[in-house]
Amino acid sequence: MDPRRLALIRSGTDQGVRSTGSGYLIAPRLVLTARHVLVNQDTDTLWSVTSVRLGHPVEGDTTRTRAELLWEHPEGLDVALLLLEKASELPGTVRWGRPTGKAPMPYDGLGFPRAAAGETRDVEHLRGVLPPLSGSMNRYVLDQDPAPAPGADGRNAWGGASGTAIFCDGDHLVGVVVQEALAYGARRLHALPAQSFLGDAAFAAHLTEHTGTSPEVAPLGSVLPPEAGLVGERAPVEKELASLLAQLLPEPIGRAAHTRELARELGYDTDGYAPSLADLAALLVGHPRALASLGAALAPQAVDPAFRTRLTVLFIQARVLGCGSLLSLHEYEALLDLLRGLCKEQPTLPSRAAREALRYGVLPEALSRPHLAEDDLDEVIEGLEALTDGQGVPEGTPPVPGLLRFVEYVAAASDTAVGGGLRAWSSATAGRLGIHPGALGERRADAVEWASRPASPVSRVVMELQRDDSAADERYRCRTVLVRMDGTPSVIHEADSTSKTPQEAARCLRATVAAAKKEPGQGYHVPWVTVVVDRSGLHLAVDEWEPGAPNDFVPGQPIGAEYRVTLSCPELSDYAADREDAQQHRWKHGRTVALVTDRTCGNSTQLAHLLQNDHRDTAQVVLHGPADQRASWLLLCLALGVPVVLWDRDAVSYEDADKLRTLRPSGSPDELPERVRNFRSRSHAHPGPEWARPSLVWEPEGRPPEPEPLELRDPWKGTQAS
Repeated sequence: MDPRRLALIRSGTDQGVRSTGSGYLIAPRLVLTARHVLVNQDTDTLWSVTSVRLGHPVEGDTTRTRAELLWEHPEGLDVALLLLEKASELPGTVRWGRPTGKAPMPYDGLGFPRAAAGETRDVEHLRGVLPPLSGSMNRYVLDQDPAPAPGADGRNAWGGASGTAIFCDGDHLVGVVVQEALAYGARRLHALPAQSFLGDAAFAAHLTEHTGTSPEVAPLGSVLPPEAGLVGERAPVEKELASLLAQLLPEPIGRAAHTRELARELGYDTDGYAPSLADLAALLVGHPRALASLGAALAPQAVDPAFRTRLTVLFIQARVLGCGSLLSLHEYEALLDLLRGLCKEQPTLPSRAAREALRYGVLPEALSRPHLAEDDLDEVIEGLEALTDGQGVPEGTPPVPGLLRFVEYVAAASDTAVGGGLRAWSSATAGRLGIHPGALGERRADAVEWASRPASPVSRVVMELQRDDSAADERYRCRTVLVRMDGTPSVIHEADSTSKTPQEAARCLRATVAAAKKEPGQGYHVPWVTVVVDRSGLHLAVDEWEPGAPNDFVPGQPIGAEYRVTLSCPELSDYAADREDAQQHRWKHGRTVALVTDRTCGNSTQLAHLLQNDHRDTAQVVLHGPADQRASWLLLCLALGVPVVLWDRDAVSYEDADKLRTLRPSGSPDELPERVRNFRSRSHAHPGPEWARPSLVWEPEGRPPEPEPLELRDPWKGTQAS
């Protein structure tokens, strides 16, 4: 890694910079970076101006030059080559590498993340370990040592690090940072492996033209953790583990044999390795699955109660010290194999099982989508390893991990062969962990009961919106709940809780609706979406938010044309104590009558008189009248418990009432949401000034699910690092 080859990339227009990223000079005129650094995310088109600053400020002078896109991957991978206007005079070429084996490898990189920005973009030295077993064919996982917190605005802390070149074994370029793994609180990044784009003929031709040599990829093997130094130089975690290991494995020869076998299993070269007690502690700290793998190797000896007690103490203390993952390497690989087959045959099952098995845990983001992709399995397993289910455990035994509960629920709903394999895996893992058989049996019985029950279909998708006042543009915090026919709500834990633009919120809603439609027993129907807002949000034209085209063939349309979209404002119940009781009364007695406002109810006092007397049972109000009074009339209707209120957002006076006539606004309220959806669809397909822009508040019959606070927190997977 040569700091002089570091590149700061700024893209935008002549009016200013709109995107900042990182890159690396791989030839005198070629800079390697992530494609999305160069692109307007809203239109997926290149910014018109791209400039590059080469060099590290600490290493001396930096140079600036314009650049243009030379190459992008033909299959859409997030990588690009920039051609500089002015060539660099730096000597030498880049060496390419590919991590092999199973053991994590140290990595380095230099980039310009937002978290390191002051008055200018400062350089951040990215460093940590790359676990080859995590990730997928086109994704490396980077477990980052320095982990910044998100900024006060909740934006992605690693924004700007996209395009950072990642090096292993000192000077071998192995990948390019493309994304922050948001599920890991800024502690994990994703990189595109170098071998995924080096094989492209056009890329290789450009590199050969500019360097005189074609790219070759060298395999890079893992090396053992550094040999233990003097006691005073060792980390406190290693000292604590060494003390526990001395009690567990007091005999030096046997302990060394266990250490060598463990190192071989983890993928290290053990030729000439003569490990000490301190080396074993260093190995347990250096590899996330070393501790569990050691426990699996020692499990046959755990029939001795005293040995089992010492082993359990080691596991508990290691978890306190933040050392080691739940699963051994063998357990992890075996579960990956079992779930890979399941993802192909029943891709919707894992998400359904996780939502039921772990109702109160924050699930990995991939489990909030309708289908679990094979490429997401590693992060799903690692995310679930951190969840614990501590109920009903006999005193003195470990709690049942959330991952095992998830596996039991998946097994219960799978066919005989897959389910049997998953249950066998769960039993073996629970035995190794020392979990009481009765505790696992309870979870298994719960899972069987869940799988045998017919699924309650989703009756409504509820999206709660809250305006993000700290954002310069229009952005909202979102939470989504699936409300089922039996009344039970299921929260979709939106992993990326940073505020969203209207288009991003619409896309999340579409993904949630797609997930609901895939559930068993759901059938095909036009979903009903309730958008929960505060008083100020009642004016929002949420039904007109467009998520974009779903594919290359079907044109995009607003969400209100695709779904029944209605508004709800539970906030008003905090100010009108009897509002909910009034709503239920009006639903029970006033479905057949509608109040359509006209000039006879020309102010708030007259409207209140009607709603409290002649129309005290009425469930539906159609608001016509002056635009400057409609907002206060709407709040009056809702405060007095009217559950259904319809109005035209564009209407300015009573003369605009005819625009809603084709909706049959005073017809049956139960059919009104679908009539409004159809109306919105027709007006979108045949636009013109003659159409109304209907808004519909519909407060559901019965108590709605209680909303939860919507707070910004550390982002999860899915946000590009730029």
